[in-house]
Amino acid sequence: MKKKVEFELKRKFIHLFSLLFIGVYLLISRYYNGQVALLALVFIFICFIIIEFFRISQKKRIPFFYIFWRKREKNRLAGHIYFILGAIISFAVFDLEIAFAALLMTTFGDLAAAIIGIFFGKHWLKNIPNTAWEGVIAEFIVDLIVCWVILGNWILVIPMALAATFVETVFTHADDNLAIPVFSGFVGQVLKLFF
Repeated sequence: MKKKVEFELKRKFIHLFSLLFIGVYLLISRYYNGQVALLALVFIFICFIIIEFFRISQKKRIPFFYIFWRKREKNRLAGHIYFILGAIISFAVFDLEIAFAALLMTTFGDLAAAIIGIFFGKHWLKNIPNTAWEGVIAEFIVDLIVCWVILGNWILVIPMALAATFVETVFTHADDNLAIPVFSGFVGQVLKLFF
């Protein structure tokens, strides 16, 4: 159990590296434009796909990073591929602040759910494995805070946080690194169009 907890914590803290993708986009779009920034993210995506090819097809052990992969990712794409794909879609389709909020909810909401769920989880959901109500509530609260700090509009904040938490909790077979930013960003963008 202790090893599982340590592994999950290491894995969740590696999520903080996803902030680099957001930083790359913001930095390049500030000095050039959004299209060049998206091209930079696509370039990073291509590099990661090549690495994943060698890792999965050629059974190469990627130094340092191999300690973060789950057993189920041994023969399939890892979470960072889905996150950068979610970032590309979000920055290409949604307003900057909505994309930013959706991506930060993906990072910090998931981190909060895992940490609180692992250490304080006592009320487990029956049909959803490894998910405690304490983690779900922690994610929703963190999503609300992140979204409020960026958007400051409850009409957008509450539905986006609900969408992110719902996707993280219920869509266990879809990768949350892609599903959360796309679903929550879509909800926020549609609401922004009407309000």
